[in-house]
Amino acid sequence: MTREPVYQKWSGRINEVVLGRQPKALKIGGEQGLPFLFKEGKIPNRPRIAFEIWDIAPVDWPEELVGRYKDVFGDPLEWAKKCVQEYSAEIICLKLQGAHPDFGDRSSREEARLVEGLLNKIDVPFIILGCGDDAKDNEVLPVCSQVAQGRRCLFGDAVQDNYRTLTVAALADEHNVIAESPIDINIAKQLNILITDMGMPAERIVINPTIGALGYGLEYAYSIMERARLAALSGDRMLAMPFICFVGQEAWRAKEAKARQDEFPQWGPEAERGIIWEATTAVALLQAGADILIMRHPSAVDYARTYIEECFQF
Repeated sequence: MTREPVYQKWSGRINEVVLGRQPKALKIGGEQGLPFLFKEGKIPNRPRIAFEIWDIAPVDWPEELVGRYKDVFGDPLEWAKKCVQEYSAEIICLKLQGAHPDFGDRSSREEARLVEGLLNKIDVPFIILGCGDDAKDNEVLPVCSQVAQGRRCLFGDAVQDNYRTLTVAALADEHNVIAESPIDINIAKQLNILITDMGMPAERIVINPTIGALGYGLEYAYSIMERARLAALSGDRMLAMPFICFVGQEAWRAKEAKARQDEFPQWGPEAERGIIWEATTAVALLQAGADILIMRHPSAVDYARTYIEECFQF
């Protein structure tokens, strides 16, 4: 007796979010099934990878990363150009770390000039992140949002205790917004409700579930993302947003990724370890439903790109 495979059919759908402007605009989300299960539902858009750049030179990046970018660390425009021209970046993720009171305390005017200059020279979609200090981000991000009007950027992060200012700015300037929740499906849903109650369309929200790297909470983050995706596909519209995952940030802070070989000779070369740590974290999160990966090392990006390409051949 021949047994036919059973396919799950879902009533829900992940929202489709547009990043950037034509002719380089990209769509993310839109899935009608679980990751890479093409026979269960349409998956119209591939996961995308963004290269992370900073407005200042990072002080804590491992040598393997520094070696790839040290010639452009002092110039964010050249850094972005290198990512696009040399590493074929589809999206640039700009972190305004220099605005933080402990890392330069740059003014909103300075950061806005940087954002405007980058957008005038680089035509790929942009993700623009604050420095993580709520008070300073409330000053800086609305001004950057205004100078980026018309570019349909993705601004972040809006958090439960500090979402109003960013949401108002993104809504007024026609940008998308990242809603960050601390690995908690209920907080993620509640924050999306709060943001949509302010008038932001659900199709302009992306969820940052605050993932962990391989060996540092990846399993828990995976399970939260999986639960949220199952709920969304079952019809929960307040969880039907694409996921963004900060892979590079989490992977390269892991001890196993950055520890020197002379300290742990049994672990092998740190350059290879770090790349594999970031790539493995990326692949796991793709299986969990990630729609955008923020990554750092070009070789790790190549691994993730190859994985996505091979999955989409079926």
